[in-house]
Amino acid sequence: MSDLDDLYREIIVDHSKKPRNFGPLKGATAQAEGYNPLCGDKVAVQLKFENGVVTEVGFQGSGCAISTASASLMTESIKGKTRIEAESLFERFHNLLTGTVHSGESGLGKLDVFSGVQEYPARVKCATLAWHTLRAALQNTTKESSVETPQVSTE
Repeated sequence: MSDLDDLYREIIVDHSKKPRNFGPLKGATAQAEGYNPLCGDKVAVQLKFENGVVTEVGFQGSGCAISTASASLMTESIKGKTRIEAESLFERFHNLLTGTVHSGESGLGKLDVFSGVQEYPARVKCATLAWHTLRAALQNTTKESSVETPQVSTE
């Protein structure tokens, strides 16, 4: 295993054990819930916008280390972004995990730690759950999002 793989593993473990921005966000202006029926991971994402910019973000839920670390790193990455910038980040992250773009070419910085996940299709769903939920929140809906159907479900 390379030193880079070790570093990536450390970042994922750190964010899964000590997730950033974990907990309810009072006064959220957008929110959504997501669920991965394959493994039971659940996440809720709350956003607070001011002047069209994400000023605060929080998440809650339960899931595996990959799911939790991805949500944690996502929340750090979208602070200070507009809706359009956050959508673009979602697209680039999704492209990284589906192999459309490679690590180092993505412009994602720390989020590149998830590049190895693409080799494990079931884990891709874990890593993208929070992101699909973010997308649902950006679309200003409170309906549940699923990694099986990336569009917001109609309950």
